Parts: sequence; C-alpha cells; structure tokens
Amino acid sequence: MDVDAFVEVNRPDWERLDELVRRRKLSGAEADELLVLYQRTSTHLSMIRSIAPESALSGALSMRLSRARTRFTGARSNFMEDVAGFFVVSLPAAFYRVRWLTVVVGVLFIGVAWLYGAWVANTPGVIAAMGGDEFAEQYVQEDFVNYYFENPAASFAGLVWTNNAWIALQAVAFGVTGIWAPWILYQNAQGIGMAGGTMAAYGELDTFFIYILPHGFMELTAIFIAAAAGLRIFWAWVSPGSRTRANALAEEGRSLITVALGLVLVLFISGLVEGFVTPSPLPAWLRISIGFLVFASYWAYTLLLGRRAVNAGHTGDLSSLDRGETARTA
Repeated sequence: MDVDAFVEVNRPDWERLDELVRRRKLSGAEADELLVLYQRTSTHLSMIRSIAPESALSGALSMRLSRARTRFTGARSNFMEDVAGFFVVSLPAAFYRVRWLTVVVGVLFIGVAWLYGAWVANTPGVIAAMGGDEFAEQYVQEDFVNYYFENPAASFAGLVWTNNAWIALQAVAFGVTGIWAPWILYQNAQGIGMAGGTMAAYGELDTFFIYILPHGFMELTAIFIAAAAGLRIFWAWVSPGSRTRANALAEEGRSLITVALGLVLVLFISGLVEGFVTPSPLPAWLRISIGFLVFASYWAYTLLLGRRAVNAGHTGDLSSLDRGETARTA
C-alpha cells in the first residue's frame, strides 16, 4: 500500500474528525457524523498497523481516536466547573448537614473549658501543682503573649495552619471509631480552660481573650465541625437505617471527607488571622472584630448556600457518575 497516497485520500476525514471533536456543542447530525468518522478512522488505523505498527502515522491516528472516544463517551467536566461546583454546592451542603451537631459540640467544648478554667482559678493548690507561682507568673506575664511574636508572621501562620489542618483531618478520618474526635475535643478544651484559668487567677483574663478570640472564633469552630463530621460517620456505622452498614459508611464517609477538604481552606484563613491579625498592633476591638467577621462569613456561607444545596438534594457526596449506582435492597 502506498502510505502517502493513503494519507492524501483520507486526510479530509481525519481533519473533519478533529474539527468535530474541538466543537463545544454538536447537533444531532454532527454527532452521527462524528461516530461514522470515528469508525472509519479506526479502520484506517487497523490498515496502517498491519504494515507499519510503530509508525508516526499510527501514533497520530491513535491520538485522534482517543480524543474522539472521550468526546462521545462523555468527557469529564471542565476543571473550573468542578471547582465551582465544589465550593458552591458540595462543600456548603456538607457543612450544612453537620450544623446542629457542630453547635452541640461547641457548647460542650466551651462547657468543659469553662469548668477547667474555674477549677484552676478558684481552687487553692492547683497552680502550685502545675509548677508553682513562679512558673504561672512567667506564663502569664511573658510566655502567653510571646507565643504569638516569637516567629515571623508568615512562618507562624503556616505552622498553625498545617497543625490545625492535620488535627481536623484526623478528627474526620478517625471519627468512625467514636473515640478519637471526643478525645481531641477534650484535650483541647482542657488546655484552653487551664490556660484561661491561669490568666484569670493573675487578673489577665482580658489579655487571654484579646489574643484568643481573633483567630479562636474560626479556628475552634473548624475543630468543632471536624469533630461533628467524624461523629456523624461513626453514627452511620452504629445506626445505618435502611442502608447496609457498608453503604452507610461509604456514603457518609465520601460526603463528610468533603468537610475535611473544605476545612483545610477554612483553617488556612484562620491561620492567616492568627499569624497576621492576632499579634498586630491594631486595637483589640478591631482584631476581635476581624476574627468575628471571618466567623460570621463562614456561617452565612453555610446557612445560605448550604440550605439551598441540601434542598436541591445535594449531600456533599460524589456525583452518581463517580460513585456508581446503588443497588436497591429490601
């Protein structure tokens, strides 16, 4: 077979195939034409491979057919559309589904922290057991505030972000145990409560809140959200309802890992606040207001977009194309 003559005769079909593949939308007739040209080009490729299987022409036709196959079997959506769908639909829906559990977790956390703080501030001998007055005064007068100034703002923000994101990911991923998330919450509530109680015992409770609240509004809320998502996965295992336990765990796990991914961004923002706003020379009221604005923005995003997404039937799970269909069971 004369390959050059073969190419000249069939090039118009190949070029037409390329043209149809590049078009954003196809009419019915054009879709039929695309399928015919795909089949014809497949025949051409078979003929070429019979005489020159490793030729450049064989490789070029294979690439053409690969692009055409993707076109008519269903190409993946545009990357930017996927990103928009994640932030406008999937993520707010996942946040919205754990909103009440987030509030409950937050209330319990604050209650435990307050009890520890009151115990440290009002019980004789506790501070002595923690290291004595000298240690406590060093912490209150220097160490507590210096923590926010001892590293450059950018590196401090990055350190805080990665640490908190790692905690949040663990709370969601290991939530199925039913133990990990409560244990993380308890440890953090104990630490914050005892720090606040020590500051209160030496009359520096206002300093404690000035340096905790700007980033703490959103940072602590993110931990509450992660724990709520983890506990929801655990409950899907305990009480799957009409689903099998495997299906319940798979559905809730896929939906709520979305929360973990979203919290990476949320904690990045709170890390920026902790690194650049908390130790800044801005007035205390302004620093706290910035932190509260970030916190309020999260809840507005969750309640407004999340309610709309959930009412439309979204849960934060993958699309049916990605997760596969679910078999009906009696």
